[in-house]
Amino acid sequence: MSTNRHILLTGVSVTAAAFLAGACSGAAESTAGQTERSACVHVVDEDTGRTGDACLPTAPPADRVDRTEPRFTHPTKITNPLHPTSEVTQTIMGGQVDGKPFRTEVSLLPGTKTIQVDGKPVQARISQYAAFSDGRIQEVALDWYAQADDDSVWYLGEDVFNYDNGVVADTDGTWQAGRDKAPPAMIMPADPEKGDVYRPENLPEIVFEEVTVRAVDQTVDGPYGKIEGAMTVRELHMDGSTEDKVFAPGYGEFSTGTKGGDLEAVSLAVPTDAKPGPVPPRLTALDRAAVAAHESPGAAAVRQVHSAWDAYRASDAVPDLLERQMERDLVALEKAGDGAQAMDPALRVAQNVTDLRLRYESVPMVDRDRLALWTRQLTIDAKAGNEGGAAGDVTALELVWERVSHDASNAAPVAMDLRKLRSAADAKDMAQLRQLAPELAERIVELKGL
Repeated sequence: MSTNRHILLTGVSVTAAAFLAGACSGAAESTAGQTERSACVHVVDEDTGRTGDACLPTAPPADRVDRTEPRFTHPTKITNPLHPTSEVTQTIMGGQVDGKPFRTEVSLLPGTKTIQVDGKPVQARISQYAAFSDGRIQEVALDWYAQADDDSVWYLGEDVFNYDNGVVADTDGTWQAGRDKAPPAMIMPADPEKGDVYRPENLPEIVFEEVTVRAVDQTVDGPYGKIEGAMTVRELHMDGSTEDKVFAPGYGEFSTGTKGGDLEAVSLAVPTDAKPGPVPPRLTALDRAAVAAHESPGAAAVRQVHSAWDAYRASDAVPDLLERQMERDLVALEKAGDGAQAMDPALRVAQNVTDLRLRYESVPMVDRDRLALWTRQLTIDAKAGNEGGAAGDVTALELVWERVSHDASNAAPVAMDLRKLRSAADAKDMAQLRQLAPELAERIVELKGL
């Protein structure tokens, strides 16, 4: 959970091959049997990074359930229902932050990462978090999780990348257990109870969160029905602010914020919300209309999307959050009119449709079309001379490719094209990007095994 996982968002992670992340760590809280460095966790201004004299109102040590040393015998099989990292392939979250449409893709990556904990290697599952504000990349993080023998889940760190106008602005929030003697941090108790306290991040003055469980065994409204066994917590952050979060079985982190204000909530997750059977014909028609509007926005294209959207939502269940987002994005697309300025809402409309398809199609199949989506957007931004937009498009392509490359039997040509695109984007060579994008589009069509 990088700093952004509470609504004060900062950066996100990208493909390991694309970026080198400098990890920093250190811990104010040690494992059981060791002495606390300080009883005071100082408030830090997240805008300036300055440490104040005031202490955070942290819970008494006796309330904490994370002051034990975890044992990791089978760490990659994460079965904790409130943190089902190894079972949920992809979760889509939506909402709004700072008055802008906000969307995240949380995806389980193949393979594991080995992290030294107390001198012993622990295999961790890797979760890719990608956040988009108004359709544009804002944050990426690679999070590392492991389940202890008592079924509690531990956070072993993250690589964080924060973006500004399509390029990495900083890697604030990066940390890794085992570096500078930083211990792992509990991110989900085995059997949480009201009043339990734990710290998912515990590097004061670098990253810090203290969680207090406020309610358990709740029932919440899910994307496609009621969900039992949910939990509400309150997080205390490094700057002294607090916020409530909901966790739900089959989803993990379920919502943060409120419908009327800043909100990041689950739109759907797979396989939790997957439905057997083929893609409904009306969803296929909506997908085609959305692609057409993304390629060439205009009044006629918007009318076609509207018509296809009305037909589809009348025939199939649509999660409330996704329905609100589609309505909002269609209004924005109408207001934008013709031309390049309409592309951001057209991009968001197309993203919404790929999300809906997840219920019926595999993640690799949907991600292949997301590659095509971002390649179209790259062509648009390169033609418009939008350097930041184009750089962000290449990052989005790299993120999706990180998720699907292992499934493709002919991955090498696409990987080579992406390396060329990264070099061109870093050099701000719009002419080269315009030339390379159509070549990548052809490669994506030829991908096999997805």
